[in-house]
Amino acid sequence: MFYELATLTLRLGTFAQAVPAVKAYLDSPDAHGQLLGCWQADIGELNRIVIFREFADELALQAERRRVLLSLDPFGCAEFAPQVELNSYAPFPGFGPIQTGAHGPIYELRTYELKTGGLQPTLDAWAAALPARHAFSPCLMAMYALDGKPRITSIWPVASLEQRAKARAESVQQGVWPPKGGPAWLTTQMHSTIFLPTPISPLN
Repeated sequence: MFYELATLTLRLGTFAQAVPAVKAYLDSPDAHGQLLGCWQADIGELNRIVIFREFADELALQAERRRVLLSLDPFGCAEFAPQVELNSYAPFPGFGPIQTGAHGPIYELRTYELKTGGLQPTLDAWAAALPARHAFSPCLMAMYALDGKPRITSIWPVASLEQRAKARAESVQQGVWPPKGGPAWLTTQMHSTIFLPTPISPLN
């Protein structure tokens, strides 16, 4: 499987118009990929919608990328979104297909930029640490970027911000997280945003 995170930066006050336009665009017979999540930024950089899609193979991902890039109205939101950012990903080993449904309702997306040569050591460190970390709160998906700067993005659903804080604190206290050796391969460029599901999101 391959994944895409598309980020739409919206004009103020256009959220209610943008969401159904996104749904219509993704439901087009010409569209590739399966919608997994459509979330609205709640804490962090605001006025953004993130669209999370899954693709059966890299050809389907690239075909949809070309469709978006060549469209005069990408995601049906040219009127509402002056900025669209597309990022392609492959999953970390060990992650299977995502089961949609109620996982949140809060979704945290964390992105870390990697030092040169840092991807394989990061994959190894996460593989060793994730089983124990899942006991505190599950990671829905961890993936590495296929374009742009070397980086990883992980998606963490939680029932509340209190649950998130508790899981993070306890996993650190017990030495489960962060992955041993993992931080050594990270730069100082780290980003986290809290998202909430939009009405069209299969992951809610």
